Amino acid sequence: MKPTHKLLFVLCPMLVLGFIYYSSGKLHLYVWGQKPQKDAEEATVELTKGAEVKRIAERENDITAGRIVSSVYDKQGFLLQLETKLPPELAYKYGNLSEGVCKPGYAAAKMTSIYPKFIKSAPMFLDRNFKRLAKISSYLPPFGIKTQERIIDNILTTTKNYGLGEKLDSLNCRRCIVVGNGGILYNKSLGSRIDEYDVVVRLNEAPVRGYNRDVGTKTTLRITYPEGAIQKPESYEEDSLFVFSAFKPLDFKWLRHMVFKERLKGTEGFWKSVAQHVPREPTEMRILNPYFIQEAAFQFIGLPFNNGLMGKGNIPTLGTVAITMALHNCDEVAVAGFGYDMSSPHAPLHYYENVRMSAIKESWTHNISKEKEFLRKLVKANVITDLTKGI
Repeated sequence: MKPTHKLLFVLCPMLVLGFIYYSSGKLHLYVWGQKPQKDAEEATVELTKGAEVKRIAERENDITAGRIVSSVYDKQGFLLQLETKLPPELAYKYGNLSEGVCKPGYAAAKMTSIYPKFIKSAPMFLDRNFKRLAKISSYLPPFGIKTQERIIDNILTTTKNYGLGEKLDSLNCRRCIVVGNGGILYNKSLGSRIDEYDVVVRLNEAPVRGYNRDVGTKTTLRITYPEGAIQKPESYEEDSLFVFSAFKPLDFKWLRHMVFKERLKGTEGFWKSVAQHVPREPTEMRILNPYFIQEAAFQFIGLPFNNGLMGKGNIPTLGTVAITMALHNCDEVAVAGFGYDMSSPHAPLHYYENVRMSAIKESWTHNISKEKEFLRKLVKANVITDLTKGI
């Protein structure tokens, strides 16, 4: 071997080893599909910086949006500046209708204009598809139907009908009035005006007979619960629907007895005496969708959630529940007999008995002041019409 070849043979390995040694701290082995560590680190820094910039931007947007929302809407989601004047889009749709003509979709449109979260589609009564109603399936009564599915299905199989009736269900435009039980109705002579509405909703045991001049003669449906139901069978009006609203699981057991005409065995668990018989055929009985209790309590009024359970001060009155139902299912909504005047403790609480206004202060379940605040929003924005002007 020539001397030059020997020299190259020795130097080449040394050069290669030197190069590897020198590069050991500078170079990194590549793995297929992965960037060198240096590039990855730089990319990580860039991504981190980008994410931080994005988070800051989003936070600023949230803050800006929060300022806008807080200056326009209250914490429940209602417009702070409420006007009876129709928004331009509604003025165009309803402004030219003649006085007294029913306005299709008016209540829902007006409600949505002051409360953008409002969604109209909520059935008035439970039907055989009630298990599909996700908003009530996770809550116990009164806010849902959890644990009561079997008995409800049993009841609905027997009642068979789930609407207001063929005539009312087929109306293109439906005007409803919810008649409260307030003493403010007394001596107002609103009976004939109340009877003009397509649907007249009454509550609990409030009588009609003997008070026709002030409260009218017509009853389309009467919403009640066991302790509030009329106890004398002869006091029920003819041709009205019996609409049941549950506030506790035991209430459904009571309804089952009423539907199947079974003798009620004891009344343990009820806070007062309950009706032993309801003079209605099963086909004339309905179960009110409990979503209206849930929506009125937590979304509209802002009562304590209490893990979705009934508790102190988180149950809306049945009157407000009925109004909530009407907003979803009627084109125009009016009320009469609403409004608790807490500044007049000796005023009559109801139009048909001598109980005084001071009695409502003892209520464990209701928050009258917050409820009145909600109803005033509806009246001020002309979502509902208050015939007795007590709200």
